[in-house]
Amino acid sequence: MARRFSAPYQTEPVSSLASWARNLAVFAVVAVVVSILIVRFGFLEPKPALATFFGGLAVAALSILFGLAGFAAIWQNGSRGMARILLAFLIDGAILAYPAYQALLYNKLPHIYDITTDPIDPPRFDALSRLRTGDGTNTAFYAGLRSAEQQRELYPDIEPIELEIPVDRAYAIALQLVNKRKWLVIDERAPQPPRRIGRIEAVARTPIMGFREDVSIRVVPDGDDSRVDIRSASRYFDSDLGSNAARVTKFIDDLNTAADADALKPVKKTPVTPPKAPAKTVKK
Repeated sequence: MARRFSAPYQTEPVSSLASWARNLAVFAVVAVVVSILIVRFGFLEPKPALATFFGGLAVAALSILFGLAGFAAIWQNGSRGMARILLAFLIDGAILAYPAYQALLYNKLPHIYDITTDPIDPPRFDALSRLRTGDGTNTAFYAGLRSAEQQRELYPDIEPIELEIPVDRAYAIALQLVNKRKWLVIDERAPQPPRRIGRIEAVARTPIMGFREDVSIRVVPDGDDSRVDIRSASRYFDSDLGSNAARVTKFIDDLNTAADADALKPVKKTPVTPPKAPAKTVKK
């Protein structure tokens, strides 16, 4: 091992396999980053971008193979290049770790993409239906009974939201949460007489690839209280890898918290102006 740090070692040639491993890793990370930018900024449809993305993952896997071969060659002939192999492994690991986790989820979770608090009468996609008509997009209609059964088995806590506040306040809080999340609001209709049903349709994005997932929120009166239903559905692919359920669950928790805080606010009393004393008449 002392030979590796000696002056003669510095004159040894660099393993070509090590150089290939590093170069392929760099190419892989460029391909993955470009594919993510393509999807997030809408330069191409998701399928061509995904082809680039998976191509980058394949190149990263090939880089690992070259690195292992280079490691074996360095061990045998004492050539240089271990630093390049370690750099390649670091890049490849960073690229492949999250997709590997997503692949595990794909095999573990049921293939559903449409989550709602009301499978019997889910909130509709009205304005959003125009955005779900392209090639390869999922239909605007609810996925159906089979999807509802799988959702009930896996996410039993996703249920309608009953709030002890008036429907106007419930709608205002729901819209505030949508804007706070920076979802792109496509349509909003505040509760109006006589039915007083409020609707919000918006587009959310997945964290990394930025895939569009559509959200519809319905707010209806329930006596003096209100009920809120939410639906979140992926625009592409037959499995959402749990993203829609996570979005709906977090929205339910935040809406309940915000509604409870709103209900505890003291009612502002309008100051009562004392009646003016009648003007005195002076008798002459």
